[in-house]
Amino acid sequence: MSDKPSQLPYIYLFRHKSFLNLIFLFLIQSSNILVSIIAMPILIRAVGVEEFGRINLAFSVVLLFNVLVGFGYNLSAPKNIALNQGNLNALSEKVSEILWSKLSLASASLLLIAVLGFFCGYFEDFLLILWWSAILLFSEATNSVWFFQGKERLHWVSVVNASTKLLYLLLVFLFIQSANESYLANFFLGLTALAGNFGLLFFVHSKMKIRLVRPKLLRILHSLKNNVLLFLSSLASHIAINGGLIILSFFASAAVLGPYSIAERIAMVLRMAPVLISQAIFPRASILYYEEKNKFFSFLAKVELATLLIGLFIIVFIQVSAPYIVQLIAGENLENAVLFLKILSFIPLVSGLNLGNMLIILVTEEKKVLFNSTWVFSIYMLTASLILTEYYGGVGLAVALISTEVVMFVITAILLYRKKPSTVSQFYHALFSSRSYS
Repeated sequence: MSDKPSQLPYIYLFRHKSFLNLIFLFLIQSSNILVSIIAMPILIRAVGVEEFGRINLAFSVVLLFNVLVGFGYNLSAPKNIALNQGNLNALSEKVSEILWSKLSLASASLLLIAVLGFFCGYFEDFLLILWWSAILLFSEATNSVWFFQGKERLHWVSVVNASTKLLYLLLVFLFIQSANESYLANFFLGLTALAGNFGLLFFVHSKMKIRLVRPKLLRILHSLKNNVLLFLSSLASHIAINGGLIILSFFASAAVLGPYSIAERIAMVLRMAPVLISQAIFPRASILYYEEKNKFFSFLAKVELATLLIGLFIIVFIQVSAPYIVQLIAGENLENAVLFLKILSFIPLVSGLNLGNMLIILVTEEKKVLFNSTWVFSIYMLTASLILTEYYGGVGLAVALISTEVVMFVITAILLYRKKPSTVSQFYHALFSSRSYS
């Protein structure tokens, strides 16, 4: 095989650890998707569509706080792990530093939810569900996928994840029989995830010889300081992508929130396609960029093309099967949910447009570009969503989310080109060059 990217066969992608990484990430997300699909009709039949909307709303609020808990480590940690694989001491320090930082942030988030809910009167309509959902903060804090992702050894994570999701499904089936038990839905999800995370951390410590120690406070603060821009970027991105349901709750009743929640849950699962691919190839892309830059552009171009093709397939599939999917999940024909889902099916394709730009930002550590672009399109999302949702309800919100993905791509490409014109030009040259795929 020649080292020239133009002579690399397309099968080149599948001869790297990145492909195995992608397979195991796919298995992880597949188990999440499968369990979510099975759990949704069970929950809806047990608690009703409106109460399911409250469960999903509480879940959305906790996910927002989980952005604080994650603090951008899902973006920075895999690269740090990948570049320090041969140094056990450095890995031990980094893993301990990240875990303690996230646990501290989870505790602070729990306190903030308690103050807002019990003393300030927020979340009144779903406070009980939200409080029991707070265990998800600590399942996020102890999540070690970033470590195994950086090591490109995700097989154990896929096994543990599948096991915990099956246990969650069993608990939902056995213990949630009416709306009175709706508070247990997210609690069971967090509890089973937490148990799996502890098992993986024990494996990291005992089998991979990574020492888990308590770092000095200054190291934690330094780690958080280094990730501030990534956190703010993640926050803006999360608001732009996942804040729709919270915005809709300001304008719509539970009767509308329920059908939209069903469509949004399915759409966000489908949107994981480009996210999944970017997570899988990030460690390999980082190594290629610093060691074999010519191969990096060809590799990235092939991944971008594959992502867009997957997005097109998702659109066609959902346009045909949306009524059957909603019927299967909800147990009834919800025309609004079908309409919402058909519109939202375009999200994986338009979000995939930005995959190459985002990976260039991450491997080159252009944190300011990420920060500026995410806040620009986040402001756009909030403005467009508030206006369109007020006048057109769930349909307006769905359209606003799709347009946000397009704005995200355009803004990111412009800002990145200003900082890295040569890198961006080489990537798009590889993307539109037929020789890159020969």
